[in-house]
Amino acid sequence: MHIDKTVLTGMLARTAALWRDHMDDLTDIDSRFGDGDHGVTIGKIADVLDRCAAEWDDDIAGFMTRLAEAVMAVPGGSAAPLYGTFLEGLAEAVPPGVAAIDAPALTAMLASALNNLRTITKAKIGDKTMMDAIIPAVQAAESTAGESVEAVLASAAAAADGGAAATAGFPAKFGRARSYGDATLGTPDVGALSAAMMFRGLREGLPA
Repeated sequence: MHIDKTVLTGMLARTAALWRDHMDDLTDIDSRFGDGDHGVTIGKIADVLDRCAAEWDDDIAGFMTRLAEAVMAVPGGSAAPLYGTFLEGLAEAVPPGVAAIDAPALTAMLASALNNLRTITKAKIGDKTMMDAIIPAVQAAESTAGESVEAVLASAAAAADGGAAATAGFPAKFGRARSYGDATLGTPDVGALSAAMMFRGLREGLPA
């Protein structure tokens, strides 16, 4: 399978739907040690995914670039610039005019997205942030790059889920939650959870 406009639209639609379905859960978790706005912001980003997909009239690189810009413009907390930066990294790895993406190209896009995030955050695994889901997801994708799009996304989604779950065992080291220290133990990081949902949505959005 290759990811073309039709497939990518379905992947984004499923991601947006998952985020909307869990807005209340994300808000509840974020309200314990954060600003309590993560779920609302994620819902706004989900709306942007759907709107941009409906207005898609360019190649994949152009679409992804505009999508990144639209997500970065979403008001509310750090989620929008972080996800916008991730999407920007995806776009930067796609040559102009490309109409379909195979497994190696997808892996390169994910690696580029991670590298782009690292230009704005120093967070690493164990710091209780979205990077706890994204780093293992990209590493898992790279381990399956020679296989198929389905294998890449399945591996990435499973690793992201595992990484997000593991954050319950870490004290927060970034953001407002950092001031709560060990009190955050037992609660997973909300950014890691929404990132894991993103990878799950991308996988589940593939055609059967």
